[in-house]
Amino acid sequence: MHPSPSTLSPGHSKAAAVFRVTAGNFLEQFDFFLFGFYATQIAGVFFPASSEFASLMMTFAVFGAGFLMRPLGAIVLGAYIDDVGRRKGLIVTLSIMASGTILIAFVPGYAAIGLLAPALVLVGRLLQGFSAGAELGGVSVYLAEMATPGRKGFFTSWQSASQQVAIVVAAALGFALNQSLDATAIASWGWRVPFFVGCMIVPFIFMLRRNLEETQEFKARQHRPSMKEVFRTLVENWTVVIAGMMLVAMTTASFYLITVYAPTFGKTVLHLSTADSLLVTLCVAVSNFVWLPVGGALSDKIGRRPLLVGMTLLAIATAYPALSILAHAPSFINMLLVLLWLSFMYGMYNGAMVVALTEVMPVQVRVAGFSLAYSLATAVFGGFTPAISTALIHMTGDKAAPGYWMSFAAGCALLATFALYRRRAGTLTPAH
Repeated sequence: MHPSPSTLSPGHSKAAAVFRVTAGNFLEQFDFFLFGFYATQIAGVFFPASSEFASLMMTFAVFGAGFLMRPLGAIVLGAYIDDVGRRKGLIVTLSIMASGTILIAFVPGYAAIGLLAPALVLVGRLLQGFSAGAELGGVSVYLAEMATPGRKGFFTSWQSASQQVAIVVAAALGFALNQSLDATAIASWGWRVPFFVGCMIVPFIFMLRRNLEETQEFKARQHRPSMKEVFRTLVENWTVVIAGMMLVAMTTASFYLITVYAPTFGKTVLHLSTADSLLVTLCVAVSNFVWLPVGGALSDKIGRRPLLVGMTLLAIATAYPALSILAHAPSFINMLLVLLWLSFMYGMYNGAMVVALTEVMPVQVRVAGFSLAYSLATAVFGGFTPAISTALIHMTGDKAAPGYWMSFAAGCALLATFALYRRRAGTLTPAH
């Protein structure tokens, strides 16, 4: 038996607990990034159409459809985790997520089985979305509940930081494939290789999840809410959930812009090489990995509000101008510098935002409330960011148009920050 997370005092034991619980996040983001990066190849295999734009839009629509399942997963699986516990619930979410991953990796193309091919890809995305609806909430709450007092922001930030490792690995795999295979081979079968790698690591992640201990905070809870009670509490606190959704808007829009959409943006809009787009995305993931725990730790010191307000104001003021510079002078260096700037704002903001969202939710529905707010934001703002960015560029002819979308999301987050702090003055300050 491993020591209980709440009593884990040695640093290595805390680190082991963080590693076990965030491993599922790795798998989720690994697959999401692959779908975004190989969008053009997936479009050709599963969604052949008369134009590249139509084919790509259908692919991104299926990518976004998975996010529409997140709110349902957040309510159903989130309530389940609040009822049975963090450990059991996170094993269930991993099982569903793995099923979707395996389906996408092995389904034959449109040329082989016709309309059944895109239908099965859609099913795989819906399964992934349903699972992800509660995965992030379950992991974030677990980290918050096992954190060392006064360091909740730092510990919780590793939920997002673990996803950046997945992007680094996925980008590195893609770069290696690009160097070893020609474009025809990648379009035909090579794009599936990273998905197969994802399937191969599933048993390892299951083993890690099975070794998780339940948090002491959950064990000590006298009352475990039923599904009906969870639903009723969520309805009673609907304003908090909506404000939480807007708080997450900045995170989801910026993250999917600078990671999932960035490779496609670099290749199809800026006409940079595949290798350059991959290297930029890899650097962005490393940057995210650095800034996320910095933002979380800083929010423990100065409070959540200053970071939330400061980063949203920066995004509103600079997102479009930065992308305009890139659009007018597309190059590897300019794309790298612009996306690193967007990465800084995302990382610092999200480091404070995730822990703030765990603190504002009623304790008895902490996972369900967090998951629902996060999932709604991902469905409305994040998941469709690639499709919205593609459409904005197509309609306006302005290659920097995605900057408008990021600024809009940041504005929503700024309003939510003011609303939540006015509603719960003092409750989002660092917990000591």
